[in-house]
Amino acid sequence: MWHSVRRVRVLWCWLTLVLLSGLPLQRSAAQEATTGATGVITGRVIAAVTEAPVVGATVRVIGQAPGAQTDSTGRFVLRGVRVGIATIEVRRLGYAPVLRGDIAVSPAKPAEVLVVLRDVGVQLENVTVRPEAFPAQMPTSTPVSTQRYDAEEVRRQPGAQEDVLRAISIAPGVGVTSAARNDIVVRGGAPFENLFVVDNIEVPNINHFGSQGSTGGPISLINIRFIESAQLSAGGFGARLGDRTSSATTLTLREGNRERIAGELNVAATQVGAVLEGPIGKNASFFANVRQSYLDLLFKAIGLSFIPSYTDATVKATWRPTRRDAFSALTIAARGTISFDNTTDSARVNNSQVLAPTQDQYFSGLTWKRLLTRGVVTTTLGRTWTRYVTEQRDSLLAPVFASRSTEGENSLRTDVTLLAGRGVEIETGTIFKYASDLRYDATLAGFVRRDANGVPRPLQVDTNFTALRNGSYVQATWQWQPRIRVSGGLRSDWYRFLNNAVRLAPRASVSAQLSPSTTLSLAGGRYWQAPSYIWLVGDAGNANRLTPFRADQLVGGITRLLGSDLKVQVEVYGKRYADYPARVFRPQAVLSPSGFDDVTTDIPFGLEPLQSTGTGSAYGAEVFVQKKLGASPWYGQLSASLNRTRFEGLDGTSTRGAFDTPLLTNGVIGWRPNAKWELALRVRGASGLPYTPFVLNGALAGTLDFAQYNGERTSVFFAADVRADRRFLLRNRQLIAFVDLQNVTNRANNSAPQWNPRLRRPDPNTGIGLLPSIGLNFEF
Repeated sequence: MWHSVRRVRVLWCWLTLVLLSGLPLQRSAAQEATTGATGVITGRVIAAVTEAPVVGATVRVIGQAPGAQTDSTGRFVLRGVRVGIATIEVRRLGYAPVLRGDIAVSPAKPAEVLVVLRDVGVQLENVTVRPEAFPAQMPTSTPVSTQRYDAEEVRRQPGAQEDVLRAISIAPGVGVTSAARNDIVVRGGAPFENLFVVDNIEVPNINHFGSQGSTGGPISLINIRFIESAQLSAGGFGARLGDRTSSATTLTLREGNRERIAGELNVAATQVGAVLEGPIGKNASFFANVRQSYLDLLFKAIGLSFIPSYTDATVKATWRPTRRDAFSALTIAARGTISFDNTTDSARVNNSQVLAPTQDQYFSGLTWKRLLTRGVVTTTLGRTWTRYVTEQRDSLLAPVFASRSTEGENSLRTDVTLLAGRGVEIETGTIFKYASDLRYDATLAGFVRRDANGVPRPLQVDTNFTALRNGSYVQATWQWQPRIRVSGGLRSDWYRFLNNAVRLAPRASVSAQLSPSTTLSLAGGRYWQAPSYIWLVGDAGNANRLTPFRADQLVGGITRLLGSDLKVQVEVYGKRYADYPARVFRPQAVLSPSGFDDVTTDIPFGLEPLQSTGTGSAYGAEVFVQKKLGASPWYGQLSASLNRTRFEGLDGTSTRGAFDTPLLTNGVIGWRPNAKWELALRVRGASGLPYTPFVLNGALAGTLDFAQYNGERTSVFFAADVRADRRFLLRNRQLIAFVDLQNVTNRANNSAPQWNPRLRRPDPNTGIGLLPSIGLNFEF
């Protein structure tokens, strides 16, 4: 289905080129060269552990005159900064200096940034300390497998379609399931093993048309323009984050600017949107955004038989009434629908292989951050809610699958970070989650839901329940020697809805600075995860058979800085899974779905008998090179990963994991020759994903042949994407236009074959070739 969504962008590209050719851009470019337009950079400087404002820090723009010092709240304002991309240097006695690059300066609205400084003890004024473009990670107890991307690094990613998940998928060890989806696969783990935290709210799924019980989908509902930073931990993360066995992604949304009211209008390949932001009184700010897709208009115009549409809105307000207190409120809401045109026989046959979700959702949070004398307390009251209305019909319009369900969950989280003594940091906290609204009404036809002997086992369930859980942790980090840092922690998770199960998860890490530029790190621990709620209703016995499953991880790595903006990192890792959900009707397999476009290919969403007896392993090695944008106009990164993933289901046979990808490579290189232009290239390559072939003959023809579970592999995946950005000044306004050419080599990448119900045979499932896309963003 989503390959067709991509084809529509070709039409948009052609239309936008026609419109763009009529704009008086040559005149604007001439104005840009002569006016010397300037903008404003504002922001805050805080300490890495306590988040206390760093007072008296010197902030200057590299290569330009503007400079400033932070005030009593850690804020600074840099005026008269040349429009374009700027790099600032931040210094303060007793802290490691930092270079913060990739700051997009506009004449229309101030750029708001957050800078984190790491305490390194008192340093003499005449001692030269080299500033670096790789600031301290937060939390500081995570020394391995963590990559942080700033706002511009996320926004400009070629081929990312302005989707934050697609943008961070270039991190080492991260693969994707298909070009039409943004599921991320981290070190062989299934997409449902990934944790997403948005402004301290744990969100089950941040996508339009998201896969129920998992984390992926076709497109993110978070506007990429609001991202302050995106941090992905691929393993070895500390005790603060839990209930996931593979990775943790923390998305921090920026604050609205506090200088003046400003806005944006943007048009992308599939949507239009508007942004408004600015100050509220003296100590508060806000931003708001609404986006509306126009896929329905394009799909109708070119005669497609299924019509997707989505809308989303974001509002965030931040208030800092005192030096010690900060309050923020965030709400993101979305709606997505798919309708069908079934007026012809051909359309009905095509639509019979398409799952139709209607999805209403929101997540909201109120956060209070209180600075202590030597620490910080953060408390967040959150709510996530999603209503899924999903159906699929056959060519005679008889229902094959129908589901109406609601998942609503409240959370209360408190985290405390303290400097307990010289070189000792303590992190502790707790999170309670109460799923107060879990309702499931589902019907699944027997020919789709068959047992191991091929006997139809239709499902009809109508139930509701609640679920309470708690996760509590404590972690201590000790700067044992000037060059050795040790961390240890313990996390406890309690699941009342799983027969009051209690699971303990010890975590530990150590990092040793072998030289000023080389660091050796080792981290390991146990990670637990609860089954997804919908799995509990897939069979009458699932609630009693399913327990939390675990992964024991060990990660080691070495990082070397080569200059201020270049690092090289090598890591090796191993994971052992236990108590993994195994499929009773498919004894060769464990449950590891990504998403379902067609439920007739396999039992969807875990609506089947499951048993917590599966085991597995994943191990590999990664090389990562990253060059930040600095004095040189070049930036980029390159990663290569060797991986192996195996799982054992109920029959005890070791088979390839569903996301076993022996080789993964990702590369990005970009060039910013001046303030007007930016060119970037992204290259991705990977071994093909495993798949299960179809039964070709007999009564079960067209069903998956689990006797050959994951026995085949798709061809090697390769894609190269090119993006060009051009900035135009229109007096005190700015227009940013970009052209994004996805799969520029026009390679026909294959995914698992599709069953052809007319010819009763598998057909190749080939992705689209070259896909051009154009976007416009007008700032005022």
